[in-house]
Amino acid sequence: MPGLVDLSATARALLDAVRAAGGRPYLVGGSVRDALLHPGRRPKDVDVEVFGLALDPLVESLSAVGQVDEVGRAFAVLKLRRGGEDFDVSLPRTEVKSGPGHTGFTVVADPATPPRVAAGRRDFTLNALMYDPVAEEVLDFSGGLADLRAGVLRHTTAAFAEDPLRVLRGAQFAARFGFRFAPETAALCRSLAPAYRELPTERVWGEWRKIGEKGVHVGAALAALDDAGWLGHFPQLARLAGVPQDPRWHPEGDVLTHSGLAADAAARLADAAGMTGDDRTVVVLGALVHDVGKASHTQVRADGRITSYGHAGAGVSPAEEFLSGIGAPPGLIARITPIVREHMVATGVEGRPRAAVVRRLARRLAPATIGEWSLVCGGDHAGRGAGSGPNPTIGWAEVAEEVGVAERPGKLLLRGTDLMALGHSPGPQYAPVMTAALDAQDDGAFTDHAGAVEWLAMAAADGRLDAWLAQGPTDRALPGGAPTG
Repeated sequence: MPGLVDLSATARALLDAVRAAGGRPYLVGGSVRDALLHPGRRPKDVDVEVFGLALDPLVESLSAVGQVDEVGRAFAVLKLRRGGEDFDVSLPRTEVKSGPGHTGFTVVADPATPPRVAAGRRDFTLNALMYDPVAEEVLDFSGGLADLRAGVLRHTTAAFAEDPLRVLRGAQFAARFGFRFAPETAALCRSLAPAYRELPTERVWGEWRKIGEKGVHVGAALAALDDAGWLGHFPQLARLAGVPQDPRWHPEGDVLTHSGLAADAAARLADAAGMTGDDRTVVVLGALVHDVGKASHTQVRADGRITSYGHAGAGVSPAEEFLSGIGAPPGLIARITPIVREHMVATGVEGRPRAAVVRRLARRLAPATIGEWSLVCGGDHAGRGAGSGPNPTIGWAEVAEEVGVAERPGKLLLRGTDLMALGHSPGPQYAPVMTAALDAQDDGAFTDHAGAVEWLAMAAADGRLDAWLAQGPTDRALPGGAPTG
């Protein structure tokens, strides 16, 4: 396959330097897989495995090309940096079991390892493909090309079982590419299910993060986890299987099916909006967990109707439990849970909402944005199979843009110094005044600081200010999370 992988000048310099030192470099892993899936697209990450060259001469040869980071030396992995490009360069290695758990291995580098044996240490056959940049041919020792064409995740050898994280990596590949486990691999994954408890949370999050950042077939990931016997490790999702929905609104099936379709649709919407990183993850995982409250709040009535009243609010706690369990950062959890709580707000509202309603929604959603909420709701409505419909929050997002709260709620315009200017000493008695000012601001009573001062003067004149000051602290919070009392 001549010209299969489009290589940069730095990548070619790397390969030339290794060959000049007597090594045999092969492109491995995702760069080969992705080149076969997307011919002509330059890979973002290029991994190189070097045979026939010891670690020290390899470091010396790479140093002539760019900066060499040896932090992974104990694992026979080096990182080369030059001109904004990063390359992982490794030697073939074996892991010798030396203790319990996923960390109980001693890594031994062996440059004399045959490529066929090295390929057998990789997780799936489609990731075990190697590309010889000199002969311009793909080395396929385990049927990876056929599995790639068929969209099948098949383990290379029994070495797969040495790291149970590979099951989650398979689910991640399912989310990105729509792949499925081969029957024998699914069976092996089921035998590894008890080993999930050995995995550090940060490694678990690493795979879920990629699902959020790159997944476009999240429903396929759920199917892969179920097939592998691992869905039960995520009980907040597993409980959605078999939970019925009203077929008039959800002809696609149970809540788990809907959740996967909603996440798929939200991923498409996020991509169309140009979202990446954590922003995309908020939308995709937010859509995945938006209905977790239906597990406890779905009822089949005597007349056969299926309802789930209150499921939005009830979903906050299980959504937080799921996200915490997979290791999601607290800041990301804080953005997803209010979206879950508020995802039904636009349902049943015809036309464009009032600006005051949108301003208050922006406050309830913070630190999430109305834009993120709108995409999750859009995924919800697009993820209903034959019952999919238009996003009911488009008008809400338009109003949010018009009144300036699309990215964050409006800043409280009234200041403590405005009360001090009227002769009132600062203290917790200010809280009810600020709460009333915030409500008035959201209602549109004023739009700038001068208007806030005028509003305060009117409140003082008609006695409302004295009444508020006499109330004492409240439990509400001001914008930015500062307590009012």
